[in-house]
Amino acid sequence: MRIVLLGTGAALPDPDRCHTAILITLDNGRHVMLDCGHGATRQLMRIDVNPADVGDLFLTHLHHDHVCELPFFVISGWILNRIGALNVFGPEGTKNLVSHLFEGGAFDADIRARGAYPARQANMEAIRPHVREYAPGVIFEDKDLRVTAAYMDHIPQEVSPCFGFRIEAEGKVVTFSGDTAPCKNILALSRDADLLIHECTFTEAFIEHRRHSKVGTFSHTSPADLGKLAVEAGVKQLVATHIGHVDSLSTVLKRAAKKHMPVELMGPHQIDAFVQEIRSVYRGPLQIAHDLMRIDL
Repeated sequence: MRIVLLGTGAALPDPDRCHTAILITLDNGRHVMLDCGHGATRQLMRIDVNPADVGDLFLTHLHHDHVCELPFFVISGWILNRIGALNVFGPEGTKNLVSHLFEGGAFDADIRARGAYPARQANMEAIRPHVREYAPGVIFEDKDLRVTAAYMDHIPQEVSPCFGFRIEAEGKVVTFSGDTAPCKNILALSRDADLLIHECTFTEAFIEHRRHSKVGTFSHTSPADLGKLAVEAGVKQLVATHIGHVDSLSTVLKRAAKKHMPVELMGPHQIDAFVQEIRSVYRGPLQIAHDLMRIDL
């Protein structure tokens, strides 16, 4: 299988990173996407994958940087002649989100205008995603893959439940954390994984700043804690992603983030800090994610 990290940034707009989205392509050509943050559709085009050919989308949680591309992705698939409806698997609240987007929702005028043309009118199913809300456990299984979800520790469940995934396909295991602080559930999902793709938004210095400032959530995983998790779970390969802009030199980002993080510490050298802190515990194969990174299993 092939895994491409379409977007590897966090919540703020970032000139160097799109929002979270991951494409998994099986050897039989089937495409599955995890999360749908800003830029996902264009990134698919950049790697020569037709967005209309992605049949299944699994959402970890409903923070905007994991779902805000959804309307553009669905409408683009319709325009690009998707056959049938996109399957969307999401936590509680996903049906409500989707119900406000398309026909009768935010993009109703666009859909009515485009739907006047015969080619679009004949394919209205493509603009009507099939949404299934899931709970912890096995949330999908067929002849190609099995997906197990478990609660993560990110924001209160009553606000929006957050999940991580364990994907089993072609004799391999890929675990994706979504957004989370260290917790027992991500350890269970990661056990003996061939690849762990795990959020590593801030170094400990940035997490501590947010903890004391009480601006934004600090429910993320530090590099050192990620290293400990990788060792305890026995993962074969680790990719740290959801990089929280700490490596950016953008003056716009620095001005926007000055109440969220110690901007005087921001810069490319923070990637070295990620590696050093992870390496203080974990010595296995390690990559710090960048957009369009490809991994073959």
